[in-house]
Amino acid sequence: MNYKFKTKPYAHQMTALKKSWNKENFAYFMEMGTGKTKVLIDNLAMLYDKGKVDGALIIAPKGVINTWYEQEIPTHLPQHIENVTVLWQPNINKKYEEKLKTIFEIETALHILIMNVEALSTDKGVKYASKFLNSHKTLMAVDESTTIKNPSAKRTKNIIGLGKIAKYKRIMTGSPITKNPLDLYSQCEFLNPWLLDFTSYYAFRNRYAEMKTMHAHGRSIQIVDKFKNLSELSETVKTFSDRVLKEDCLDLPDKIYMKRNIKLSPDQFKLYKQMKDQAIAMLNGKVTSTMTVLTQLMRLHQITCGHFTADDGSTQAIANNRIGELMDVLEEIEGKAIIWAHYQYDIVNIIKNVVKKYGEGSIVDYYGLTPQEDRQPNIKKFQSDPKCRFMVGTPSTGGYGITLTAANTVIYYSNGYDLEKRLQSEDRAHRIGQRKPVTYVDLICNDTVDEKIVKALRKKINIASEVLGEEIKSWI
Repeated sequence: MNYKFKTKPYAHQMTALKKSWNKENFAYFMEMGTGKTKVLIDNLAMLYDKGKVDGALIIAPKGVINTWYEQEIPTHLPQHIENVTVLWQPNINKKYEEKLKTIFEIETALHILIMNVEALSTDKGVKYASKFLNSHKTLMAVDESTTIKNPSAKRTKNIIGLGKIAKYKRIMTGSPITKNPLDLYSQCEFLNPWLLDFTSYYAFRNRYAEMKTMHAHGRSIQIVDKFKNLSELSETVKTFSDRVLKEDCLDLPDKIYMKRNIKLSPDQFKLYKQMKDQAIAMLNGKVTSTMTVLTQLMRLHQITCGHFTADDGSTQAIANNRIGELMDVLEEIEGKAIIWAHYQYDIVNIIKNVVKKYGEGSIVDYYGLTPQEDRQPNIKKFQSDPKCRFMVGTPSTGGYGITLTAANTVIYYSNGYDLEKRLQSEDRAHRIGQRKPVTYVDLICNDTVDEKIVKALRKKINIASEVLGEEIKSWI
């Protein structure tokens, strides 16, 4: 392919471009770190140079939109292409309002509007996106497209509706299946409902899932029992997508997985058994609800982590072996480590213990309570300051769009059920720039909900591998 790229593509990126560049609908199922953003920008540039588009609407998670605006587009968009790039925000002053107008007023340029996916849940965001799409011949791309996997979500419906206006459409994610194969439907419906040969979610579900009837609260509900025809689905998906795995295209060091098994303390064991018996009694009763069950599961999980949230909202510490095991792991390792934890309470506790042992400046944080103005400085400090050995955060906040290659150990103090967050958080350290093998350490309490969570993640990744035509991964 003879094209004047600003940054030279890798062979796997060139393959993706050859497959996709002039297709109206395409999916880049490329693992984090393989450069799918560059592929999209190169694809956009080619379409613009051929006169096929003059605008691009990029929809991405909140934590990633600044990377698109500040790094990716300036780095990869060819210099010969004049562009007007605007980062949308809902609350604007007069000066910013004038800047937003430029994507409509300037004619001889490529117009790029970057919006966070959450904005498409609002009428204001949808209205603005619609105005932009109707003003240009547009390529519309959804980065981390699993954000639209829920067919009943408002933003999913809005984005699918907006997609009907766009001339070209792209979805991008390294993990298109984070729960089960049904995750694919809405992502592909955005591209074109006929790509999967079904224009109804329920028809799609009936083809690839077997349902069973359960009775609760005096009514019958249908739930997925198992999946079927997955090899057929795999072949269908291949016709409009390109799948890239890091192991196939990048000379990255190995991933090594380890488990550290922990016993419940006597206090934990007593409370865990009590809560488990209570949960079983609820399930056997006739007045329980899904929310009640989820609350009980969360409390069981909290107990394994060493704390408990009471009905009045207060949090009580429980004597446990988990924090001690973490400190043992930190003592055994060399170099820097990322610590991922599911609960804010645990993060505060981890910081306290690490500072006590290793001193002030030894750890930074990246989670919901980390101020926005501190997040980038914390990343920079972790990456470059030899005195800062540890970063602690939640996968939901810190697991997307940041590079933490200074770490060669990643510790999961606790896991959640969300496979996407798990895989994304793993790849903060294992990406271009990493020169050492990365060791992943999972802290797991024996015979508890900890093991069930890992089992659930394992099942999800096996199903995803089958649909995407991959070998079963060596994992956890």
